[in-house]
Amino acid sequence: MLTFLSTYKELIALVAGFLIIALASNQIAKTFQKIRLPLITGLIFTGIISGPHIIGLIPISAKDNLQFINEIALAFIAFAAGAELYIKELRSRFKSIKWNTFGQLVVTFVIGSIAVYFCADYIPYMKEMSTAAKISVSTITAAIFVARSPASAIAVINELRAKGPFVQTVMGVTVVKDFLVIILFSICLAVGQAMIAGEEFEALSIVHIVVELILSFVLGFYAFGRLLQFVLSLKIIRPGKIVLVLLVGFSSYLLSHAGKALTIEYLNHGIHLEPLLMSILASFYVTNYTKYRAEFINILEVTATPIYIAFFTYTGATLAINVIGSVIGVALILFAIRMITMVMGAYTGGILAGDPMKQNHLGWMPYVTQAGVGLGLATVIADEFPGWGDEFATVIIAVIVINQFIGPPLFKWAIYQLGEDRSKAQTPEFDGIRDAIIFGFESQSVALAHQLIENGWEVQIATKLQKGSIDEPEGIAITYGIKDFSKEEFDQMSADKTEAIVTMLSDEENLKICETAYHHFGTRDVIVRLNHRYNYDKFLAFDAKVVDPSTAMVSLLDHFVRSPQATSLLLGMEKGQDSRDIEILNPDIHGLTLRDLRLPGDVIILSIIRGGQSIITHGYTRLRLRDIVTVVGSIKSLEDVQHKFDN
Repeated sequence: MLTFLSTYKELIALVAGFLIIALASNQIAKTFQKIRLPLITGLIFTGIISGPHIIGLIPISAKDNLQFINEIALAFIAFAAGAELYIKELRSRFKSIKWNTFGQLVVTFVIGSIAVYFCADYIPYMKEMSTAAKISVSTITAAIFVARSPASAIAVINELRAKGPFVQTVMGVTVVKDFLVIILFSICLAVGQAMIAGEEFEALSIVHIVVELILSFVLGFYAFGRLLQFVLSLKIIRPGKIVLVLLVGFSSYLLSHAGKALTIEYLNHGIHLEPLLMSILASFYVTNYTKYRAEFINILEVTATPIYIAFFTYTGATLAINVIGSVIGVALILFAIRMITMVMGAYTGGILAGDPMKQNHLGWMPYVTQAGVGLGLATVIADEFPGWGDEFATVIIAVIVINQFIGPPLFKWAIYQLGEDRSKAQTPEFDGIRDAIIFGFESQSVALAHQLIENGWEVQIATKLQKGSIDEPEGIAITYGIKDFSKEEFDQMSADKTEAIVTMLSDEENLKICETAYHHFGTRDVIVRLNHRYNYDKFLAFDAKVVDPSTAMVSLLDHFVRSPQATSLLLGMEKGQDSRDIEILNPDIHGLTLRDLRLPGDVIILSIIRGGQSIITHGYTRLRLRDIVTVVGSIKSLEDVQHKFDN
């Protein structure tokens, strides 16, 4: 054990340090969200600051020693990308995906190659090349231009909970493009190696590429696909299954490295298997041809956040930002060429597909970001062409750095413009009146409405029933004829001024209500009466408070046994006593410590919620505007406290 620790001491320290930085990176990145920048921009920024060229918390050796983290993340990203290619769902968008892929691949590649060739005299490493070499380098550069970052796309989509035809098309095009760009780059590289060396191009090189691609395809679809299926079929605990799924992805890289080393040793010619291609095909197989799609997607969703944190922090830390200053001019030229060709490709593909013109105007924005694939292809050139290859890789990395900062905000903005974001809307300001909407007309909803009204709330019940079909309870407003729980119906009920929504319908209908309230109104409290336990997590995703009738009674009895006084108090069963959540709205209260508050003697502060987090309170805890304070005491005293806090 001691021998192992001494041998790998540096690696263990490096991994431990990186994990600590990654945890901090996640917290720092959340501040970027407050200014409407994507989370990944914050992660990359933190990685750059922590990297060897600024603070130096992550040393330069991390690029090689932590490469396995990058490979695990890239394989996972390929899994996530392949899982998006669910044929049944994409069938309706197939035409759009096909033509947009054509626009982004063919138009960007062809026009990009021509543009780079004519700018060759302004690019230092291309100036002295022969015409044939300039053509080859131009096609290789344009092939890398086509590369996209599925990780960035998926991260932005997950952050915004984005959903709609535009997002479906983007994911389809992104994955298909990354599949095809690997093939395109391999062909350009094989042709370029001969032309740059001044040799005649041999048809055998194409055969060699075709063999590599066929092997990658067969191994990915059949071998790794079946292996992934086997792992998902195992009856083991979820964490164990997640680890095995990640190991399957990592093994594609191990196989690629081992295969190349062995074929060089025994055949004098390396055969390179494409790990990203194999991982995408394995995921595609599981998603479309096995019964484990739902479980696989669930594993991807659960694992996505830590993987993206590690990947983008690593990407930021390993970017050679020290060279950007020396190559910024060339990088900006190539960046401009790429932007222009992508805009042309978006319009070409969108018009051929018959997409809405607004979508065509924004259609290039999702494809700006580059990361893993582009960086990988650039390093291949650096390895294959010592000398100018290093300068080429430096320029491409500079372009990728620019793309990585500009791309995610552009994609995020495009999603907002097309109305496909499903992130939580801003919670409305309290207007001084506590409003609640209860969905579903039944005895429990009527009883709840009466109880809320007694406590000073304004309540309305929304029902699918028609007016005249029920006996209206006295003193309760009823909204009839609710059909699809749309934003328009919510607007009619003044949901933008509502503090609480209670849903008492089927789980499917309750989910629609939660989605509308979350996405369009940012309702502070949504309470759901659950029908089926397996839908529990779906409601939690919308920040809903879930009441499961099958366990609520048992939990209530348990609390009565263990804490009869507290339970009676919280349920309002003690005569003249109650508990209440009160929001701090009075600016005069802001900054006061609890010990300095002048409260009635029978009032006790139980807890404070700030920014969605419960904080431990003591006499020196300072109150802040928008804090939610839970207090208990006599009803009269609670009214006084509420008046004091509300102002």
